[in-house]
Amino acid sequence: MAHNTGTMGNLPSGIGICTTIPDILYVPELIFGGLVWILVACTLVVPHNPQGWVMFVSLFCFIMTFIWVVVFACGVHQNKGRWAAADFIYHGIAAFFYLSASVALARVTLEITDSNSRNYKLDVSAVVFSYVATLLYFFHTILSAIRWKSF
Repeated sequence: MAHNTGTMGNLPSGIGICTTIPDILYVPELIFGGLVWILVACTLVVPHNPQGWVMFVSLFCFIMTFIWVVVFACGVHQNKGRWAAADFIYHGIAAFFYLSASVALARVTLEITDSNSRNYKLDVSAVVFSYVATLLYFFHTILSAIRWKSF
């Protein structure tokens, strides 16, 4: 008689989200996403369109990631595979959004002529944190895909 020796995926709940991969990335995603949001909000918003997109992405991902943390911490997922798929899809979309926002923010920052201005320094910091957030969401996407495939 054959035995299934494969391990089934497991979605953490409660404090387990602070100790498991990829869920441990929630905290840095919130920190760096919040920093992008705050730094862009502190700058002179010119031109409006790219900066508005960056604000939308950083605020949307911050709020959705916080909601996602609460959902996982409360155990709403009940360890079902479709939640693992939703985790993968959400983080993939967030990584794509952050990449597009990071490129737009970098372009706007390169167009600032006064490199000693406060806005320039804030934008450079926002670009760096935006790319860090992009990498965090990208790694979370890859690790969520691996977890999803183990269900």
